[in-house]
Amino acid sequence: MTCHPRTQPSASPINSSHDLILSDLVRHPMPRSARGALLGSVPPHPAQPIHTMWITDLDPNPLRPGSILLSWEPSLGNGMNVTAHLSLASAEVLLAHWPHLHGDWTPIVHPTLFEVTGLHAALTVATDALRLANRLAAS
Repeated sequence: MTCHPRTQPSASPINSSHDLILSDLVRHPMPRSARGALLGSVPPHPAQPIHTMWITDLDPNPLRPGSILLSWEPSLGNGMNVTAHLSLASAEVLLAHWPHLHGDWTPIVHPTLFEVTGLHAALTVATDALRLANRLAAS
């Protein structure tokens, strides 16, 4: 198990190569130059930290398939409107939207993020197995 330092939002530059712990970031609006927080890992237990990295609006590189990008903005009543996008091979799609979340909202979004990463991994393995089976059948 790797331990990563908990980085405070004010100390972390955009596009930092350091892991940022999502629960440290969620109470504050995203930096203006950020497109969102790219999830590095989604642990099985909601109490474990979700590692992220800021992605800027200027980053021209597309996200790799299976990547999840979270973005959030303040809502009425001191809450946050949270949106998750999933990168697929041909497009980036809206995965989920959670309006008016308060405080540390990572436990609320965790189940969806964890399930989607698992489903994407399973579909990737199934697709690769199908391609291999078709190739072997054609030989």
